[in-house]
Amino acid sequence: MAKTNAQKSLVIVESPAKARTINHYLGSGYEVKASMGHIRDLPSKSLNIDVENDFEPTYDIMPGKKAVVTQLKAAAKKCDKLYLATDLDREGEAIAWHLAQILGVSADRIYRVIFNAITKSAIQEAFSEPGRINLDKVMAQQARRVLDRIVGYEISPLLWKKVAWGLSAGRVQSVAVKIIVEREREIRDFKPEEYWLIPAVFTTDLNGNYQQSWHAFLTPKSANGKGPTVEEKGRWLAEHHAFEAELARIGDAKFNASNRDQAEKVFRELEHARFQIGDIETKESVSRPSPPFITSTLQQAAANRLGFSAKRTMAVAQQLYEGIDLGSMGSLGLITYMRTDSTHVSGEALGEVRNYIQSHFGPKYLPEKPNFFAAGKSAQQAHEAIRPTDVDLTPAEIKQHLNDEQFKLYDLIWRRFVACQMEPARWNVTTLSITAPTSLGPALYKATGRVLVFDGFGKVWPLFSTEQQLPPTQVGQPLATVDIKSEQHFTKPPARYTEASLVKALEKEGIGRPSTYAPIISTIQDRGYVEQRDKKFYATDLGEVVTDKLTQYFPRIMDIAFTRQMEEQLDQIEEQQHDWVRVLRDFYGPFKVNLDTAHEEMKHAKAETTPSEYTCPDCSRPLVYKFGKSGRFLSCSGYPECKFASPVDKEGKMMQDEVSE
Repeated sequence: MAKTNAQKSLVIVESPAKARTINHYLGSGYEVKASMGHIRDLPSKSLNIDVENDFEPTYDIMPGKKAVVTQLKAAAKKCDKLYLATDLDREGEAIAWHLAQILGVSADRIYRVIFNAITKSAIQEAFSEPGRINLDKVMAQQARRVLDRIVGYEISPLLWKKVAWGLSAGRVQSVAVKIIVEREREIRDFKPEEYWLIPAVFTTDLNGNYQQSWHAFLTPKSANGKGPTVEEKGRWLAEHHAFEAELARIGDAKFNASNRDQAEKVFRELEHARFQIGDIETKESVSRPSPPFITSTLQQAAANRLGFSAKRTMAVAQQLYEGIDLGSMGSLGLITYMRTDSTHVSGEALGEVRNYIQSHFGPKYLPEKPNFFAAGKSAQQAHEAIRPTDVDLTPAEIKQHLNDEQFKLYDLIWRRFVACQMEPARWNVTTLSITAPTSLGPALYKATGRVLVFDGFGKVWPLFSTEQQLPPTQVGQPLATVDIKSEQHFTKPPARYTEASLVKALEKEGIGRPSTYAPIISTIQDRGYVEQRDKKFYATDLGEVVTDKLTQYFPRIMDIAFTRQMEEQLDQIEEQQHDWVRVLRDFYGPFKVNLDTAHEEMKHAKAETTPSEYTCPDCSRPLVYKFGKSGRFLSCSGYPECKFASPVDKEGKMMQDEVSE
């Protein structure tokens, strides 16, 4: 793509890595420079939004970016055309618009180029048909920025006055904290319920007498005190023609025992019962491949399979997208753009992956037609799913050019993409009904096993199955009991959120967009509203107090449905279905009323108390929870007459050491 005239065209992207890769494809007629991300923003020292004049924002060059801007202006003076090749999402469009505003190049010489992948063909196609800056997309980004600035700058001083100095609030982040706080309270308020099971192990080998060897096998032998793994247990059962089963019915009713007496009554009937195969049902089950990755599902899979945080996943994905030096092949963008909510795959990419499957795995692994996947409500079909830019560049082939994290993430993306266009895996699922007569009526046990018949997409994407392999059986066949026991269990509280499940919840509720999931998770931890222990989120005392204050005085901001509606309105601004100033007016009026009320009526957190289950050891008055600079603590309700106080642990339970208020 060399230019014939002496004057070069200037191309501006966000990062040096992206600049190097693009420069590799454009040739000598182009000069490629990096803006190093955003170059203008709302100055941090004040609101810088004129709420009386259509929410007009005041932008300024960001600290540390003046030298970059000076260099870009100098280059822009010498260019014949300016190509803004920033990312294709709203943030990228906004960066392009800000550059166009300050570089002093006439509008007729400014072009916008967008591409989904940094490859030779994608770059050449984008530069052959350049467009103009999409102002609707810019206004959608500006509306989000102004909304977030108003909420942050107006509520934060309120929190300084009413809770603690230095706190801050965020329009979307505060709702994410609320989700974690609500789960925290569900767990705290959960009351376990007792229930009993009577599992059994049966064998078709009537002469085996395996009871002692089974119990010996289950005895922990490792230093960590753990028994055999699922795989080891499966092997033992298969070698002894045995299988596990659960009691499903006793007499005419489903088995249900809520205490030891109920369970033992049934157990005594089953302990010496004679069991046989009552029925055998076999049917085929199909496991279909998942769609190719979008931002949220990539973050979830990388967290669950690789242990990556959402922030780390996006950083590594950015490296793969912007380009990796592949030696003799030069610098190449290995994946498509990583901030997307679309599962759409281009026709060209579908053809390439189908050819790959046909040539490497054979026709039986290739569906007759491509697999297509339903799009989410907010998905933008002009975007593509996250996929390798060249499916023939297998992870093994380029491993030597990638660091460990890059290889693991590329391998995950490559496998998911290839798998999504392969045939389903097929299983034979067998369910055994095991029966025995008892004085309480017939007992019915159920056992299920699954055998893989055709691996399909499992050729490239791991198939997980914890179901056992059943021995050959026939109806009426007698069974020997290897083990039967009554087990006490308790219902468990809802699981704590992990990064993966929180991203899933945010996406499900329509909170945030692909570009915001990782920053949300980082921000709520940085602010001290939640903390992560053993990869699980815990709401802090501070997080609970701030959530309660904001929920009471700013119900719309803290409402999930309202937050989702605001995200939809931002999308509609981009789609020319909403005016950004009107959206802000509709938001600001009720918000200002709530803000004024909060300044007048909100009590300081330190002045509020919450009842507790404890009694003061000094004066026998009730102890109450209070909030101090170190979080929650217990204080005597008779304060200041009685000054007893005690710290509490993470669960709010009283600790031994006394503290002063």
